[in-house]
Amino acid sequence: MIPDRTSAARQIEEVWRRLEQVNDPELDEPITAMGFVERVVHAHDGSVRVDFRLPTYWCSPNFAFLMLDGVREALDSLSWSPAYQVTLHDHMFAEEVNKGIAGGKSFGAIFGELAGDEDLESLHAIFRAKAFKRRQEAVLLGLRQKGLTDTEIARMDLSSFDAFFFDDAEAARQKPRYRQALLDRWPDQRQDDAVFLTWEGDRIEVESLDAYLADLRSVRINMEFNGALCRGLKHTRYKEMNIVDGEPTLVDFIAGRVPARTDTTHTSCN
Repeated sequence: MIPDRTSAARQIEEVWRRLEQVNDPELDEPITAMGFVERVVHAHDGSVRVDFRLPTYWCSPNFAFLMLDGVREALDSLSWSPAYQVTLHDHMFAEEVNKGIAGGKSFGAIFGELAGDEDLESLHAIFRAKAFKRRQEAVLLGLRQKGLTDTEIARMDLSSFDAFFFDDAEAARQKPRYRQALLDRWPDQRQDDAVFLTWEGDRIEVESLDAYLADLRSVRINMEFNGALCRGLKHTRYKEMNIVDGEPTLVDFIAGRVPARTDTTHTSCN
């Protein structure tokens, strides 16, 4: 059944809303905000195509897999259950990743011996810890900005946190994201439980809050630096003003030249 314009618009909006929930695992930023989702095509029959590009040809394949696996889960969750196609472009393992993602394969199944002893779940746990800390720092600083004492912050429970209104834009943005990270880490968290814990589950003491915030700051700076680097590399790699055959022109950012175009698209339909 071909959707009408109104339902098609709603479906497109739903696709983008789902994709916005997929994060770069290292940076804890939506792949849409990072510019990695190059294009979403919604066909007349309701099917969806997502074109995906990363900052460099040699971006870590495990990072690529984690993001594209998130894209696959996002598309699987769409309300109208469409057929879809996810395509990674201009990457050294594009063909392997595209075929594997379409086939529902695991990281190890896609890369075989190339995966080596890579423990993807352990890597993902490291990224979840960094995301937890970055989000937590934002809300802690937001509480201080609102004038709460360190004692009030350390004693805050989940119920009080839920009722709190932040003036700071970043703290307001990170509030629901921190809450989700907290509950993902400790699903049995109750409304009267302390809302600020270390990743290891220890309650943050008043006298150690300054030192703890200094550690969180170092995590954030590292993530922000990597995020700026990724954005810069992608902007340099793809000159958006030069569109060839409907796609951005690929640039060798080391040599500063535009290479001859080759067909780097490997499509697989689900």
